Amino acid sequence: MLDRSPEFSCQTSGSDYRLVREALRFISVESRNQPDVETIAAALRITSGDLTALFRRWCGLTPKAFLQAVTLDHAKRLLDQGLPLLDAAFEVGMSGPSRLHDLFVTHEAISPGEYKTGGAGLVISYDFLPSQFGLALPMVNERGLCGLAFTDEGGEAEAFEDMRRRWPNAEYRRDPAAVAPFAGRIFNTQRWQPNQPLKVFLIGTDFEVRVWETLLSIPLGKATTYSTIAQKIDKPKAARAVGAAVGRNPISFVVPCHRVLGKSGALTGYHWGITRKRAMLGWEAGKTAG
Repeated sequence: MLDRSPEFSCQTSGSDYRLVREALRFISVESRNQPDVETIAAALRITSGDLTALFRRWCGLTPKAFLQAVTLDHAKRLLDQGLPLLDAAFEVGMSGPSRLHDLFVTHEAISPGEYKTGGAGLVISYDFLPSQFGLALPMVNERGLCGLAFTDEGGEAEAFEDMRRRWPNAEYRRDPAAVAPFAGRIFNTQRWQPNQPLKVFLIGTDFEVRVWETLLSIPLGKATTYSTIAQKIDKPKAARAVGAAVGRNPISFVVPCHRVLGKSGALTGYHWGITRKRAMLGWEAGKTAG
């Protein structure tokens, strides 16, 4: 029997995500055929019971409930009605929202002068570790969490280089001890407490920081659009620029750029992969389900 204590939760979730990812890839290809649980399970070479247990363990939902929570039609209803993600999901067999889980964050931002130096003078510690959404790359400095990327096994070097290019003049140190306290807070929902907010340090242009601050106001279980964010920052004609800033968000998941949809309700792109975006939305749906 697997140990389900909090210190093992990320290891277990990392293993689960590999199968969840393959399930989502299969579903994306076969979406027009609306594959049932048995068909998905057969593609993964596991039983339908094992598939259902996998999804319940990983996000607290059945495969059917998970998929319906992140369909395009569901997203359209969300945008049209302004409803929380789970309010419209009673029809898929969920009992409805209970206690809302959310990752509480306090943040500060780099000064324009500091940003122009390309991170010069910053010492950034990092590490790779398993998470609910694949291999995570958290980055921290003395002022808080400044980066969080995701990749799959074998993509570590590419993910690190992608992040390093954002602040090319910073000093980077692989330091598991420095990263561990932040990682434990990010991926363990039991530690999402309003009286102990996670410190986040935003490193970007003034415009990017304004967009990222707006992303932080999107509650778990809800979504918004690029044009809505543009209006909130008093730049109603800057939806494209907002999209670019969202795409450059260096602290994925914590600064929830995955909760931004296209105007039509489509999931649209995601820097760390559309499959991972779909997984994040479904996992969050499980955390708000009763």
